[in-house]
Amino acid sequence: MSVALSSNVKYFLLFSLVVLIRCAPYKTICTSVLGETELPAFRYLALGDSYTIGESVPAEERWPNQLAQLLAADNIQIEVTIIARTGWTTSELWQGIQAERIHPPYDLVSLLIGVNNQYRGYEINEYRDQFDFLLKQSIEYTGGDANRVLVVSIPDWGVTPFAFGRDPEQIAKEINGFNSVNRDRSEKVGVHYVDITPVSREAINNPLLVATDGLHPSGKMYAMWAEQAYPIVREILIHLNKEKP
Repeated sequence: MSVALSSNVKYFLLFSLVVLIRCAPYKTICTSVLGETELPAFRYLALGDSYTIGESVPAEERWPNQLAQLLAADNIQIEVTIIARTGWTTSELWQGIQAERIHPPYDLVSLLIGVNNQYRGYEINEYRDQFDFLLKQSIEYTGGDANRVLVVSIPDWGVTPFAFGRDPEQIAKEINGFNSVNRDRSEKVGVHYVDITPVSREAINNPLLVATDGLHPSGKMYAMWAEQAYPIVREILIHLNKEKP
């Protein structure tokens, strides 16, 4: 047991070092996709961790921003607000949200969180409770409309070069467990769910899907996520536009 603990401490310190080196100071990020559109501008709040802030890729390659670009090509204007930071767990995301001046209601909210709970070895029951709370908050941020909330599954970092020397099957098992929780909770409250985990595992055979840090997704991978979310989000926003006076 002591050997396993030492190994976990070693990898935690290594992961923390990566975070300290690569993580820029936290700021809320707002990006508007401008241009002539047939629909009014929609407001989108993206909540998460390094996978939402797009660690190690340019701002325009973050998956929420690539989603906005897809929508803009379809004459749907969207303003993206991102509250996310590399290394955040569920509890740290909530602290980050509280530190910001957000302005609900939003037309769309996405939530992608949990990889750092898994990485640090936190209890899955704790994750369930905290994810439930964040999901409830996400729904409140849309004015109480669960149909305008999008939960994204946790990708599998065990297929990346960073995980070399660790047990990829165990990592996959744990990631699957956490995703079982967030999928179950999402289905229970009626929000949309986008499962990008299978796509994330394609990185094992395609190094172009991994960023230069050897851990996070590349812009190409994020494009695949955006493409998965796009038809769901497009339908949400078009339907919402029809409801507006």
